[in-house]
Amino acid sequence: MSYVPFLIAALALAITPGPGITYVVARTVSGGRAEGLASCIGTSLGGLLHVVASSLGLSVLIAKSAILFGLLKYLGAAYLIYLGCRLLLSKGQGAVIESSSPQGPRRALIEGIVVEALNVKTALFFLAFLPQFVRPDAPLITQLIVMGIICVTLNTLADALAVIGAHRLLDSSVARAAKARWMT
Repeated sequence: MSYVPFLIAALALAITPGPGITYVVARTVSGGRAEGLASCIGTSLGGLLHVVASSLGLSVLIAKSAILFGLLKYLGAAYLIYLGCRLLLSKGQGAVIESSSPQGPRRALIEGIVVEALNVKTALFFLAFLPQFVRPDAPLITQLIVMGIICVTLNTLADALAVIGAHRLLDSSVARAAKARWMT
């Protein structure tokens, strides 16, 4: 079997906008390019956790256990609610719309890891997507890890490009003029 269909599918999935790109762009808007790129690295590391879990069969255990699946799902949702509440509470008391205060690349990295590691959909994605491209004549775990790393790398590159694009847009004269209009 050729890996060309896998690469085409993985690339198409990587460039399709989704929650990952939304997350890293939001981090860029709130904290700048450094936080956006740090969150890309964080989501990448969290994705690699899913690759290892999927390759070792742990994702199957989670998917088959209603208790483990629910626990992971609710932990992930609770963490996202916590991040949202923290963002809302960090806004100023006035009616002026401002971006939230930067929290630093280290925090963005850690939150990126946690957000992605608690994302049940990522575990299910690797569980459903990668086995379609496995060759029966090659070692299973090696194939899953290599293909998973390729997927994570492509997603990270797409996220990083989104961060750079968002940063350039925010740094443009058009963005500065719009911000000046909102502030007055």
